[in-house]
Amino acid sequence: MRKLDNKDQQIIRTLQRNGRMTNQDLAAEVNLSPSPCLRRLKLLEQNGVITGYSANIDAEAYGLPVTVFVHIKLESHTEATVKKFETDIAHIDQVMECFVMTGASDYLLRVVVADLSDYEDFVRRRLHSIGSIASMDSSFVYGVVKKTNVFPTIG
Repeated sequence: MRKLDNKDQQIIRTLQRNGRMTNQDLAAEVNLSPSPCLRRLKLLEQNGVITGYSANIDAEAYGLPVTVFVHIKLESHTEATVKKFETDIAHIDQVMECFVMTGASDYLLRVVVADLSDYEDFVRRRLHSIGSIASMDSSFVYGVVKKTNVFPTIG
């Protein structure tokens, strides 16, 4: 895959701010004519740089106002244990993101739920049923200082 140039990065950042804009508007925003802009966009999609398009939804308005970050430490790190954990986590709708971590925990989950009772149910029914979890540490979000989906400019 070729290295992204400044124009590719401009296209990506512009689409991260507004993924619904027309190619005409995108081209004007990044100072390209529409045909070269569309060619670059198609290449970014074909090369897997742009992996899809989605809507940003307010979780509270949707009915999931509670965000919890859950640090998970596994009992063991055998291939079977890790594979089972990762496969099971991938199928839990409340888990929005799961990161493999260095340091004290093995994984960091970003979980959304309706309320504390819903979170308790999530832990008891979904996480505990996976097994092989040595410890869990939950941190509840009570405010957001910054949230963006737009990457910083490189270089």
